[in-house]
Amino acid sequence: MTQRRNSLWNRHKYKINGLVLILPFYFLYQSLTPKLPEALNTQKIASFEIAPTPFNMEPPYFHDGHYTKDFMLAFSQGNIKDIRQAYLNIGSKALPFTKLQAGDDGILHGNQHSQEVHAIAPAVIKSKHKLWLTIENWQGERMVTSWDLPKELLQP
Repeated sequence: MTQRRNSLWNRHKYKINGLVLILPFYFLYQSLTPKLPEALNTQKIASFEIAPTPFNMEPPYFHDGHYTKDFMLAFSQGNIKDIRQAYLNIGSKALPFTKLQAGDDGILHGNQHSQEVHAIAPAVIKSKHKLWLTIENWQGERMVTSWDLPKELLQP
């Protein structure tokens, strides 16, 4: 009769296999129940009522040569189909529409319930900065609104 070695694997193989089977369910639960920060105040612009929510309270991250900050915009009123294009940026003022149209940065995308956006942001968010939303409808009318940013996002 051969004697089995009392190795780490032989002592814990069932526990390790059980952990490997349980982990996907844990990660599925995490992805189905995201923990977003509190939404900013709801603002009315034309026929829309919009409340932006940052995905996290981290500073902007560097992506494809520029800084971005991710937001979700929840529409409680208005039909998203009435929007031709819309952009979100962080700064001391709203960016000109021609500059926004020059690339694919900061454009809203998503479904009828909420829109996701990788907002154009500076490397450091200061107290003078605001969150600016620029909307163009199918008639060519452009509307702009802004929100004050939460103190947690501001950097000294």
